[in-house]
Amino acid sequence: MDIKKLEQQCFEMKLKALDMALSTSFGAHIGGGFSAMELMACLYEVANIPSMADESRDRVILSKGHGVLALYTALWKKGLMAEEDLATFETDGTLFHGHAHRNLEKGIEFSGGSLGLGISYAVGVAKACKDKGLNNRIYVILGDGEMDEGIVWEALMAISNFGLNNVTVIVDRNQYQLDGPTAEIMNLLSVEDKLKAFGYEVETVDGHSIPALLDTLGKSSDNPRAIVANTIKANGISFLMNNKVSHQCVLPRKKYEIAVEEIKQAYNG
Repeated sequence: MDIKKLEQQCFEMKLKALDMALSTSFGAHIGGGFSAMELMACLYEVANIPSMADESRDRVILSKGHGVLALYTALWKKGLMAEEDLATFETDGTLFHGHAHRNLEKGIEFSGGSLGLGISYAVGVAKACKDKGLNNRIYVILGDGEMDEGIVWEALMAISNFGLNNVTVIVDRNQYQLDGPTAEIMNLLSVEDKLKAFGYEVETVDGHSIPALLDTLGKSSDNPRAIVANTIKANGISFLMNNKVSHQCVLPRKKYEIAVEEIKQAYNG
């Protein structure tokens, strides 16, 4: 896989996401979108999706529904969403909202928004694929704030209990949620220890390192896999990083210009 090509793709995804955030008066989930940009770019490089009509395709399920800026822009780079689709983001009559609506034609596997339902949905999808003898993978992206939900842990138990080793759970651990730091709101302590106790093979990676993500996403196991990706909320945007305001915020023109310049400097020096 071409690391430089993926880095360029991620750069373009971030600029496009900023354009989308600027275009809406409703505000956009910049924090959770930018913590997952590298993850989504790598995931759609690794996932085997020959077509959305192919039942044996890999599934990418965004359980942390507020990560749509990363999802939409990754689907755009994969050719499943068009510039014209992204231009309608959060406008009247759009199909592309701040939480995704299932749309297989555009590559969207799951309607996000109700936290914990994505991974619960993935249990059924993974079990059905197993029962049909399909040799595919189900990738589920969780937010660490989302893991406050009890339904998440029921689903994690079910994946292990039913031996669904076709599942890879990816935790976007940016350590912030809507109301502030996750450690202050509901401290998860060691996510790794909990997942290991549930029977997962667990790996911790730098969620902004494309080489590290590609390496770990490419592995397989006889057990369900869990990847804990250490990330930064609103990564790369100085005035929003590690700031709960970035969970959903309006991006004024002047702030947009600062953010664009910072992203360009990060990639071009």
